[in-house]
Amino acid sequence: SIAESGWKIHNNTGYKSQCVREFPVTGMPSETGDGYVDYVLWGENGLPLAVIEAKRTIHSPEKGKHQAELYADCLEKLTGQRPVILYTNGFETRIWDDRFYPPRKIYGFYSREELQLAVNRRTERQDIRKISVNRNISERYYQIEAIRRVTEHFCTDRKPSGFIGSYRKALLVMATGSGKTRNIIALVDILVKAGWVSKVLFLADRNALVKQAKDAFNEHLPSLSTVNLTKNKEDKNNRVVLSTYPTMLNLIDTARNEEGRFYTPGHFDLIIIDEAHRSVYQKYMTIFDYFDSMLIGLTATPKDEVDRDTYKLFELPKYDPTYYYSLEQAVADKFLVPPVGMSVPL
Repeated sequence: SIAESGWKIHNNTGYKSQCVREFPVTGMPSETGDGYVDYVLWGENGLPLAVIEAKRTIHSPEKGKHQAELYADCLEKLTGQRPVILYTNGFETRIWDDRFYPPRKIYGFYSREELQLAVNRRTERQDIRKISVNRNISERYYQIEAIRRVTEHFCTDRKPSGFIGSYRKALLVMATGSGKTRNIIALVDILVKAGWVSKVLFLADRNALVKQAKDAFNEHLPSLSTVNLTKNKEDKNNRVVLSTYPTMLNLIDTARNEEGRFYTPGHFDLIIIDEAHRSVYQKYMTIFDYFDSMLIGLTATPKDEVDRDTYKLFELPKYDPTYYYSLEQAVADKFLVPPVGMSVPL
């Protein structure tokens, strides 16, 4: 709900401090030109961050899309700032920042800080395809190519404004030992520098993998504060949060503070899934549904089973990852040596 994301809801009393219900606007395409926005979420600077159009549960949320867009037009004309557009029927909610992304389904509402960040990014965000790779983190040719494939997957051209976002999920299939973790750290470095990402969630299915990843982030991106949730408590200010799936799922389900949920759906801008062929299906899918973030998977052996389809999870055609670097190619490039079979008595 709106309140669970920290918003205090008021009837229209003339002030714009939080969430105002039934806010009047003018300029609607009707006889009087008047309209009433179901909810307007306001920033601390008195400018609108989002409009919410709420339809009855018997209707599709899409029924409110056009009306919400008209309300956004009115508020932009009134205040000079275009709000993010949300429309819902109580069961399903869509978010639409129509200056950058197409509409997408979300499972909750952003906090005030998260919406403000989304609005600020309209002018602060840079083209990730033009940010150079830090060669001190990733320098091999295939690592550079993998990073470029992801940035081109996430970003596309739009004239005359320059660029907009496109896909929000990517899968890197790379041989074990080819440096997937360093590769993803170099990619995070680009996304942070370009203003696309502020907070990152790294998920793995074993404590040892979480620790290894934290050590790697500390070594290669020491400027980003990190926390291992399997060892320490999170204070919401860390830039990189590393966790196992059960630990994060428990925080989503149970953790609260005085304002509502500890983690709201917009808290993380990017989720990284290590060993994406394992443990990320069934109940742990809830994590990826709950957080409205970009998603990058790392694996050497993707699954294509009916109930464990790695490609489907990342909305990709079967057998067509965002980037693929095989063991055979790594051996041919002399970055890895071929495996040697051993006979072990049982």
